Amino acid sequence: MAIGDVWTTYFLMLLVFLVLDLLWLGILARRFYMKHLGKFFADKVKWPAAGLFYLLFIAGMMIFAVHPAVAQGSFSAALVRGALYGLCTYATYDLTNLATLREWPIPIVVVDILWGMGLSATISVIGIWAAMQMG
Repeated sequence: MAIGDVWTTYFLMLLVFLVLDLLWLGILARRFYMKHLGKFFADKVKWPAAGLFYLLFIAGMMIFAVHPAVAQGSFSAALVRGALYGLCTYATYDLTNLATLREWPIPIVVVDILWGMGLSATISVIGIWAAMQMG
């Protein structure tokens, strides 16, 4: 994959990830998260930290899911690797919180990990599709 194709794929994945994640967090699952985590929320989102998360997360997805799937030419590899990447990353966050924070809700752990797996699988498939369109 040419460097320009890598950046185009990266930014497409980032854009779709942001749209879906903000739709999920801000509209679709907002009440669920507020019900279970409202007491943990800061008054304002720290956008530099959120932005850094999104940039690093998509970079990791490119490295661990999309690039190997492109090398194999396999959409199913992108789907599986993306889901596993989402499982490992979201489980790291949620299970660490469950282990170290008082009253971290188990429903959040389950829903958040499933969301991370589905979102990461979806974005990885979009990534391989974009890369294959350019290659």
